[in-house]
Amino acid sequence: MIVTVTPNAALDVTYRIPALVAGSTHRVAVAEHAGGKGVNVARILHALGEPVVATGLVGGATGGRIRTLLDAEGVPHAFATVDGESRRTLTVVDPSAATGFWEPGPAVPLEGWIALCHRFTELLGGARVVVLAGSLPPGVPPDAYARLIGLARAAGVPVVLDAEGEPLRHGLAAGPDLVKPNAAELAGLVGPVDDPVDAVRRLGAVAVVASLGPDGLLASTPDGRWRAYLPEPVGGNPTGAGDACVAALVRAPERPWPDRLRDAVALSAAAVRAPVAGTVPVDEWHRLRPSVVVEET
Repeated sequence: MIVTVTPNAALDVTYRIPALVAGSTHRVAVAEHAGGKGVNVARILHALGEPVVATGLVGGATGGRIRTLLDAEGVPHAFATVDGESRRTLTVVDPSAATGFWEPGPAVPLEGWIALCHRFTELLGGARVVVLAGSLPPGVPPDAYARLIGLARAAGVPVVLDAEGEPLRHGLAAGPDLVKPNAAELAGLVGPVDDPVDAVRRLGAVAVVASLGPDGLLASTPDGRWRAYLPEPVGGNPTGAGDACVAALVRAPERPWPDRLRDAVALSAAAVRAPVAGTVPVDEWHRLRPSVVVEET
């Protein structure tokens, strides 16, 4: 079983419009689903037939809606409950761009953080890999991911970390097995250096897979270093593409890195093509996979 942890789970709302014009009124097509990075990873893994359970923190009516939507999709979950209202995220999508508006999330008391640690520890007994993903809500300590990595290491379970800022920096110090930053997160960690991917590895990660948008992925691992990309980048909504990348990387960790990277690029591109962020058309993934170029660097 794969366990995904989303401390700041969200109700994701997508508005689709013909064109975004500042200062104007828009009539929108609306879609909503349970979200947050780890929840998106869990949904994609479930769609691919992988055994998975999503955990994290939810609260209030919005948290109830998150649970209901996951139940409707058949995605297993085991959230801890907190007082306060889970956040909502709003993505406005037109043919040229996606514009996001992210709420901060509920204030989490110490008891809520302890409840998440207990739930996580319970789930580790059946886990073959753990994904820690997304932002931390107010009140959760900035070294939360480092502490969860320590619990997973004590249980002998490998960890994938997908975060940013201080939670990422603290998490790296705990030595995750894989970290997946994007270009902005790389720059925030190590600044303008010649080789930011290897610089991140030196901060503590066993392996780093950096997502570089339309330029694909750059991976630095103990087994080698690769770049993977599509010759012709796809257009669409990039929200959730990074979560698809993580799902592809964790579903079969025993496979050679070039195969995992080929899957990750194709699944990310398929997510860009999806009409709703956080979902993936599986047939599009299979169609794109043979076109992915993987080069050793």
